[in-house]
Amino acid sequence: MKMDLWKGIAILAAVFMLLVSLLTIVNYLQIQRADPIHTETINLLVDRLNQNPQDVSLRDQIRELDLLVRKAYFTNQWQVRTGAYLLLISLAVFIIAMQIVEGRKKPQPELETEETEGFLSIQKNTRRWVAVGGGVLVTTALLLTYLTHSELENRFELAAQGKPEVEKQLPAKDSVVVVQNKQADVSKQAEVVPVPEVLPNVEESKEVEKKPVEVQPKQIAENEKIEPESPKKTEPSKTISEQTLKNNFPSFRGYGGNGVSFKENLPLHWDGPSGENVLWKTEIPLHGYNSPIVWEDKVFLTGANDERQEVYCFNGNTGVLVWTAVIDNIPGSPAVSPEVTPDTGHAAPTMCTDGTHVYAIFSTGDVVALDMSGSIVWARNLGVPRNHYGHSSSLLTYEDKLLIQYDHSNEAKVMALNTQTGETLWSTARKVKVSWASPVLVNTGSQMELILNADPLVASYNPETGEELWQLKCMMGEVGPSVVYADGVVFAMNEYASLVAIQLGEQATILWEDDEFLSDVPSPVATDQYLFVATSYGVLVCYDAKTGEKYWEQEYDDGFYSSMMMNGDHIYLIDKRGITHIFKASNVFEEIAASPLGEAVYTTPAMGDKSIYIRAEKHLYRIGM
Repeated sequence: MKMDLWKGIAILAAVFMLLVSLLTIVNYLQIQRADPIHTETINLLVDRLNQNPQDVSLRDQIRELDLLVRKAYFTNQWQVRTGAYLLLISLAVFIIAMQIVEGRKKPQPELETEETEGFLSIQKNTRRWVAVGGGVLVTTALLLTYLTHSELENRFELAAQGKPEVEKQLPAKDSVVVVQNKQADVSKQAEVVPVPEVLPNVEESKEVEKKPVEVQPKQIAENEKIEPESPKKTEPSKTISEQTLKNNFPSFRGYGGNGVSFKENLPLHWDGPSGENVLWKTEIPLHGYNSPIVWEDKVFLTGANDERQEVYCFNGNTGVLVWTAVIDNIPGSPAVSPEVTPDTGHAAPTMCTDGTHVYAIFSTGDVVALDMSGSIVWARNLGVPRNHYGHSSSLLTYEDKLLIQYDHSNEAKVMALNTQTGETLWSTARKVKVSWASPVLVNTGSQMELILNADPLVASYNPETGEELWQLKCMMGEVGPSVVYADGVVFAMNEYASLVAIQLGEQATILWEDDEFLSDVPSPVATDQYLFVATSYGVLVCYDAKTGEKYWEQEYDDGFYSSMMMNGDHIYLIDKRGITHIFKASNVFEEIAASPLGEAVYTTPAMGDKSIYIRAEKHLYRIGM
C-alpha cells in the first residue's frame, strides 16, 4: 500500500483523536456547570407537591421532568462511553499507521552541514512537543472520561438515598417478630372511609362489617428479645394447588407474575363517569402505586407515606373496607423513612397471597405477613433499600416460601423467607445494579424457574434452593420492566438497552434482539406466537415471538405505566388517563374497546370472577356486568 495513504490515515486519526479529546474535555466542564442529575426545578415542584399532595397534574409534571432527567443522564453516559471507545480506536489506528509509515521510510543520507543539523534539531523538537502535547491532551481526555462516568454514576446513586438519620438506624436484618393467634383489635376503629358508591343492582353482603377495623400490631419493648420460631416447630403450610392459584389473582400480573389471567367472561365495555358497568368504587385511605391482588371475595392493597404504613382488605362484592392493619414498631425499621420520588412512593410493591396469609413490603424494607383477618403473623426488616427512587419489586410465593427480589446499591440479592415464620430459608447474592423489576415464576417444562431482570443480567434461579440456573449479560440501565415467558422463550427489555428474546434449553441463548421500541416501566405479555410491548410514551407493538419480525405498531396520545394483562385472546392495557384499551392478541391490530374510567391509572388491573379490579389515583374500582 502506498506511503501517502498511510500518512493520510495517520493524519486523519490524529485530527479525529484531538477533536474527540477536546469534545470530551468540554463535556466534562459542561457537566460540572450544569448537573444533569440534580435539577432545581424538580426540587421546587416536589416541595410544592408535598404542600399539596392531591395535585394530580403537578404529580404528572414531576414524572415527565423526571423522565427527561433520566434521559439526560443516560445520554451523558452514552456520550462519555462512546467518546472513550472512539478515542481508543483512533489512537490504535494512529499508532498502527505511524508504525507502517516509519517502517517503510527509506534511510536518508546524513548531511554534515551546520545549517541542516540546526533545521533537523528544530524539526525534532517541534515533533517532540507536538507529540507530548497531543499525548497529554489524549491522556487528559481519557482521565476525564473515567471521572465523568464515575461521577455521574455516583451522583445518580446518591440522588435519592435516605436522610442522614436513616444511616444511623441500620436495621437488625435477622430480627423477626412472630405473633401467633393474635385476634383483631376491634376496640379501636379506623377513621371511617366514605361509604363506597354501589349501584342499586348490587346486593351488599350481610357477612361484612359495616365499619372498617384497624388492626394494631404487637407493641415491642426496646429491651424485649424476640426469637424467630424454628420452622420445625410450626405446622407445615398447606400446599396450594396450581389450579387454585390460577382461579384467584395472588400477585402482581397474576399467577407467577407472568401477565396471564385465567378467568372467563370478563367485561369489555364500561364508562366510569356515567357509572356504566361500574359495580362500585371506594376511596383508598393512603396513596400507593401497588396493584390489587384478589383471593376469593377479598381484595388487598397497601398504602403508605413518610409516617404511616398500612395494609387494606376490601370486600370484593361490596367495596367495603373490611380491615386496616397498621404496620409499625418492627425491630430494625428506620426511625426516619427513606427519601423516595413521587413516581414511586413508599408503597410501590404489589402484595401477594397464598390463601392462608397475605404478604406486603414497603420502602423501608419492612416485610409483613398477615392472616386473612388482618392479624399480624410475623414482621421483620430486611435492611433499608437504597436506590434512586424507592423500592418497587413486588412479591411472589412458592409453596412455603415468600420470594423477594432485593436488588439495591448497598446489597443485591434474591431471597426466600419461610411463609410461616419469616425466617430466611435461602439468600443468593447477585452481581447486579439497582433494579425496580419484579420476579416472575414459571414452569419452563422441566422445572420451576424464578427469572429476574436487572443490569447487566437476566438470570434464573431454583425457587426451592436459590441456586442460579443460568444467566445472560444482555441488559443495562435502570431496569423497570419484568420479564415475560412463553413457549420456551424469555423476553426481557429496558429503555436505553434492548429487547432480548432468550431461548431456553441446555443452555440459555439469545434468539433475537431489537432496539426500536423499548419500555422503561410497563412489562410485556407473550403467547407462543406473538410478543406485545407497550412503552411509557404511548406506542404499542406486536412482534413475532420466534423471529422478532414486527407485525404492527399503534400509537396513542397518552403513555402507559400499567402493564398489560392477557385473558384468552384479549389483552387489556390501561393508559395514564385511565382508558383501558382492549385488543386482540393477533398479528393484525384490532381494538375491541376503549373504556374510560374517568381517573388517572398507573397500576395493573386484577381479574376476578366476571369482574376487573382497578386501582386508580384515589379509588379502587370493581368493573363487571
